[in-house]
Amino acid sequence: MTLIVPVILAGGAGTRLWPLSRDTMPKQFIALLGEGLSTFQATLLRVAGAPFARPIIITNHEFRFIVAEQMQAVGVEGEIVLEPERRDSAAAIAVGALLARRASPDAVAVALAADHVVQDAAAFRGDCLAAAELASSGLIVTLGIVPSAPSVAYGYLEPGEGLGNPRMKRLKRFVEKPDAVTAQSYLDAGFLWNSGNFVFSTATMIEELNEFAPDVLAAARDAIAAAASDLDFLRLDAKAFAQATRISIDYAVMEKTRHAAVIAATFDWSDIGAWDSIYDVMDKDAAGNVLRGPVFTVDTTNSLLRSDDMLLTTIGLKDVVVVATRDAVLVSSKAAAGQVKQLVEQLKKAGRPEATEHLRIYRPWGWYQRIDIGSRFQVKRINVKPDGKLSLQKHFHRSEHWVVVRGTAEVTLDGKVSHVHENESIYLPIGCTHRLYNPGKIELELIEVQVGSYTGEDDIIRIEDIYARA
Repeated sequence: MTLIVPVILAGGAGTRLWPLSRDTMPKQFIALLGEGLSTFQATLLRVAGAPFARPIIITNHEFRFIVAEQMQAVGVEGEIVLEPERRDSAAAIAVGALLARRASPDAVAVALAADHVVQDAAAFRGDCLAAAELASSGLIVTLGIVPSAPSVAYGYLEPGEGLGNPRMKRLKRFVEKPDAVTAQSYLDAGFLWNSGNFVFSTATMIEELNEFAPDVLAAARDAIAAAASDLDFLRLDAKAFAQATRISIDYAVMEKTRHAAVIAATFDWSDIGAWDSIYDVMDKDAAGNVLRGPVFTVDTTNSLLRSDDMLLTTIGLKDVVVVATRDAVLVSSKAAAGQVKQLVEQLKKAGRPEATEHLRIYRPWGWYQRIDIGSRFQVKRINVKPDGKLSLQKHFHRSEHWVVVRGTAEVTLDGKVSHVHENESIYLPIGCTHRLYNPGKIELELIEVQVGSYTGEDDIIRIEDIYARA
């Protein structure tokens, strides 16, 4: 059998894990479990090498440099495909299936969410191989999860007639997230959780999309045909891709196809869709707490307490979630943790930037973080990775002072190049053309003080940019 092509879906927002996960840096790119790898990186490593082929990553264009950097960090190469807008999983899988089949007409693919946790990589690979054998006969195979409890957080799968192996069956039907009583009845009847991960022959998936979601398939095909190469990315055509109906693959195909099967997975799995599910998969201390960061507790039990920076203390609490970032704090009971998405919607309606943006904003050259802001000034901390280069730019409403605190900055100011070392500074007047570059071997860190009538990010006129943003 040919190698299985991983199609990794990495374009979601993950608002249920706010304030850690936000639109500008969603959960799949964050080391949520504290082991140093994001779930996206863990997914990449899980499908690195045989029986898997080079992966296809479908992501939002806003995340392109984060994806590339995290892939490079774990040494995995693949094709990065950029969606101009989110159209849900049916369009993303259609693109992945078409690209995989273009490379090999008899390709078998596995569609994987980038934000899931799998504890046993060897068991996962074995299940994918078993599913691929079924898929090569024309079936679309869902990786079903044996429930550990009657959960109301997941959709369920009802297995049908057997396929010669006790773990492999026809898929009789999908059912939506149930109430607690119904979830128990599903558990008693041998239903499985729907993981949302699928193994399929690309030929079969394309045929089923053509029958049940022809507009999605047509939009994906047209978006690929008119796609443009952008650095190391394949950028789908925006006008064509926008014609795809926004619909999940479950609704578009899996609930309608006559070729669905399910395999009972042998690996532990979680979609870490909310803070209570993060708590469930992490190691606890003697009091049943998950503690991350500078956290101190008294008489606190069975809780998840996490702080990225500030000191977090609790007294006399149980069964709670407290997550503190540099600019926001979430306090919730574990039972109500699934309602965070509703909270984020309220924040968006109120115009709170914390709903979607972190204080630390990542760019292809590194990151910046606001320290302070006032009516006519803003102070930022800027970090530029080795060989990172900001765009050649100018501002109409502000001047800037750069103070280097670590490394060496190569500064281009109105065509003149100079080097600014630690504990040195340079002044950039309003309207000047300037660029910052890190020529060194270590990260460059500087403090930027902006002064002027307007300090918004849209007061940047890019003249030239090595990352094709000009």
